[in-house]
Amino acid sequence: MASSSSSSSPNWVMENNGVMPHVLAVDDNLIDRKLVEKLLKNSSCKVTTAENGPRALELLGLASDEENTLKGTGSKVNMIITDYCMPGMTGYELLKKIKKSSIMKEVPVVIMSSENIPTRVNKCLEEGAQMFIQKPLKQSDVKKLTCQLMNCRG
Repeated sequence: MASSSSSSSPNWVMENNGVMPHVLAVDDNLIDRKLVEKLLKNSSCKVTTAENGPRALELLGLASDEENTLKGTGSKVNMIITDYCMPGMTGYELLKKIKKSSIMKEVPVVIMSSENIPTRVNKCLEEGAQMFIQKPLKQSDVKKLTCQLMNCRG
């Protein structure tokens, strides 16, 4: 099937049998979280949000005693995008927990931060982050993410 890049709907939606990619967005700042959600939804993604790392782990089914999980609803997350600086659990700590999990380790994790600190960027990438994005998230960043989403699918 030939696909045209001028199509209004991204090609990767079609490659996934018309199912929208599901992204978990984690940020303690409500405004940043809403911005990420809006940009991703504009790019034909299904978005679930979490206000912190522990909540994200609950949604992913990685919290020890939690039944309130996305997988319980039959949903699969195709990507996780998280803020680096959050109280309680940083995006880096969340990344490490996700990458240690046998069920979630293959899911791409993107870290966002308003601070561009090379050592922080490298630490996250070494730990398995797919990408490190400078905040605030822009539509051009989302285009890069959707490309990542396409390339990361097995």
